[in-house]
Amino acid sequence: MRPAYHPEGLFGGNKVVSQTKTPSMAQLWHQNGRCPEDTIPIRRTTREDVSRASSVKRYGRKKHRSLPNPMSVDPDLLNESGHQHAIAYVEGDKYYGAKATINVWQPKIQQSNEFSLSQIWILGGSFGADLNSIEAGWQVSPDLYGDNYTRLFTYWTSDAYQATGCYNLLCSGFIQINNEIAMGASISPISNYDGSQYDISILVWKDPKEGNWWMQFGSDYVLGYWPSFLFSYLADSATMIEWGGEVVNSEPDGEHTSTEMGSGRFPEEGFSKASYFRNIQIVDGSNNLRAPEGVGAFTEQSNCYDVQNGNSNAWGQYFYYGGPGRNSNCP
Repeated sequence: MRPAYHPEGLFGGNKVVSQTKTPSMAQLWHQNGRCPEDTIPIRRTTREDVSRASSVKRYGRKKHRSLPNPMSVDPDLLNESGHQHAIAYVEGDKYYGAKATINVWQPKIQQSNEFSLSQIWILGGSFGADLNSIEAGWQVSPDLYGDNYTRLFTYWTSDAYQATGCYNLLCSGFIQINNEIAMGASISPISNYDGSQYDISILVWKDPKEGNWWMQFGSDYVLGYWPSFLFSYLADSATMIEWGGEVVNSEPDGEHTSTEMGSGRFPEEGFSKASYFRNIQIVDGSNNLRAPEGVGAFTEQSNCYDVQNGNSNAWGQYFYYGGPGRNSNCP
């Protein structure tokens, strides 16, 4: 299959074009060759991968309650879930996709059962048990992959991470059509503090004809799609879009984790030091890709991880985000 339509503005027109030159991004497995035509690359699942999971049933799935609701911050829920975020978001309208260019780093992870990710969330429904979510970005997750490499990933759920959905291709759901990019494979090169910067572009949009949600990586790679029948609310449209970072703090009752988000630096340090999302856009009901209106910012503990929105001609709507976790102001 191929999408019947791409969003208007994707290949010019009203697209915001950055003046920043972005070096080409590769995956390390490309050093060993490519997949033949009519096949797709699938990251091998090893016995060790499965043994790290809490159970075979939970392998490849997020823990429950791992989604930020900027409209309602419950301290008890924060402590229970251990997930913390620094995000920009829009809500209240009907959205048919989202796009962003995401700065790529390799944050340090304190505990093997913690992770750090930077992603786009496409959300439908309430933040209760019926939440629908499509997610895509990069992550470092020793528990899932057995190492500290930065990897491209996707996720989906139709019941708030309870029984449906998974990462990448670890369950049925996301249907890959591309034979050049592997889900869950490591990304190279990685940004350096006060040095060379690298980023990836991700677009997720709803095909107005077929109704499936498609994902594109960079300007050339349509990776695959989530069939509309997977979802209830997202079968129609999304009601909230979120962009940003998430970490797991596995010791919420003790000292704060030192797991980094983004580059591990706070937003105020700016370009080449703090991590960024630039050219954040939404797909509207007319299938137009455009800058979002009324962008909000949210974080549970700004002294641990923070976010700062901005706007410029070169980067359109953007934000810096992240932080080191435990520090003198985040004990």
